[in-house]
Amino acid sequence: MSKIHVMSEILANKIAAGEVIERVSSVIKELVENSIDANSKSIKIDLVDSGIKKLSVTDDGVGMDRNDAKLAFSRHATSKLLKEDDLFFINTLGFRGEALPSIASVSKVNLKTSTGGVGTEIIIHGGKLISEKDSDSRVGTKIVVEDLFYNTPARLKYLKSETTELSNIVMYIEKLSLANPNIKFTLTNNEKVIVSTSGSGNLLKTIHEVYGYLVSSNMINITASNEDYDIYGFICKPSILKSNRNHITTIVNGRIVKNIELNKAINDGYYTYKPDIKYPIVVLTINTDPTIIDVNIHPTKQDIKFSKIEELTKLVTDSIKDSLYKSLLVPKIEVKEIKKDNEIFMPQVKEYQVNKDLYKVNDSQVKFDFKEVEKEVIENKLDREEKNVLVKNLELYPVGSVMGTYIIAENEDNMYLIDQHAAQERINYERYLKSLSSKEITTTDLLIPITIELTGSDYLKLKERINILTDMGFNIEEFGLNTIIIKSHPTWLLEGYEKDSIERLIDLTVNEYNIDRVKFNDNIAKTLACKMSVKGNTRLTIDEMESLLNDLVLCDNPYNCPHGRPTIITFTKYELEKMFKRIMN
Repeated sequence: MSKIHVMSEILANKIAAGEVIERVSSVIKELVENSIDANSKSIKIDLVDSGIKKLSVTDDGVGMDRNDAKLAFSRHATSKLLKEDDLFFINTLGFRGEALPSIASVSKVNLKTSTGGVGTEIIIHGGKLISEKDSDSRVGTKIVVEDLFYNTPARLKYLKSETTELSNIVMYIEKLSLANPNIKFTLTNNEKVIVSTSGSGNLLKTIHEVYGYLVSSNMINITASNEDYDIYGFICKPSILKSNRNHITTIVNGRIVKNIELNKAINDGYYTYKPDIKYPIVVLTINTDPTIIDVNIHPTKQDIKFSKIEELTKLVTDSIKDSLYKSLLVPKIEVKEIKKDNEIFMPQVKEYQVNKDLYKVNDSQVKFDFKEVEKEVIENKLDREEKNVLVKNLELYPVGSVMGTYIIAENEDNMYLIDQHAAQERINYERYLKSLSSKEITTTDLLIPITIELTGSDYLKLKERINILTDMGFNIEEFGLNTIIIKSHPTWLLEGYEKDSIERLIDLTVNEYNIDRVKFNDNIAKTLACKMSVKGNTRLTIDEMESLLNDLVLCDNPYNCPHGRPTIITFTKYELEKMFKRIMN
């Protein structure tokens, strides 16, 4: 008797479901993407108990006739690929023909669909056809999925809590909304609306509908292209950051993807504009020839391969850097009044951040003109010359300091608080980086050479990499056992801190495992800038404050220290008068 046999279609579909259908959000993803491929303009997702008990997806797409409706539940049945060459020109979200049969094999499915004539209703339980009959003629498709994983108890057991499952679904629908601003999305759970977008086709408006006013009004538009890629979207100002990467949305030819190299390129674009542990809100659309990407590398189709990834990552990083450079990034202050029992308490002052209460805001819930938000965002896109003029005209007149750490400055319209350590760190960082990048090296001879003792292991490592320091302009000689002597050094070392600076440079030289010269210079500049800047709780004179502020506004990025912390925040005159009740509205 033969040992090898062809498995049944139901068993094959259950195995495929193990790869394609991992949780409730996987079902939503596959069904909604089918609706998008069907040219829907309105998609409604209704959940009962986060979709674990029941979910439905209703669209106004082209629908299916009876033959197509039955065939759609057959494995590898698809309308999106006809011949082998089509695999290289994929322009749809789905193409494998695995989703519907996989879902039907592990749940109870009811499908109603019509192209405008008599509709079709098909009911399938656990992959078995229960009934097939006529239905209403509403154009489009509605699929109801109940009791997910009812016949695969091991998978059902490991579903997450309702809150976790709902969170995953909401996150994906939000990303789909951002990828398809021309489609109206509505998501409900137990009849409560959670996500609602207008389908206006305006990406910035969709960002507002998903994230709220505080985020949408702090976005920066980016547009760029090269020979292979066109990119368009919005990135947030560094004052609006998140603690994880979940709010980086990358869309390639209409498909939401998670790509490590793309995420790194975006993060690199924010280098020195944010702390390493914080991540931006980004919606980035990338369009390219489908022949230079491969979407057929994973069953969920959420990762893709790029044949020219270096060109793309450079375009993304440079575009973000350039857009941030051209924008004025001084954070404002949000003033909130706390009212209770008809009493007005003193207002709270908080750094501008995402207000979770506004996270699910709609136009009808907030009284403001979206056109004004859009205008404000578009006006943030200044060319380089305008930006330089604006920054250099940011007149800051110091009037004192608080806690020996924060400089208070003013001009005709605003009051500013400047972190004196962060500000000087930025100034020093750019000076060091410019000196390290310069081809011209000027040195200073030491009247009394500096002697530095090392451990045996560090001494051997330094000897191996001594050219790194000599190329910078250091004159170094051996001076006994595990000891070196410095006879001259580059002029950019801070006077009075020469030995301390050299010791830190040696430490970096010895301990860097792989030395990339650009990154090494950046590490040197950041390390020396931090250690050689005025510390907090140090009182400065008015003249010293004025000198520091004059240097700060001339920096390429005066808004952040090299580690991404803000250097300066502002209160407008209006906000101050509101706090002191000079303005009561």
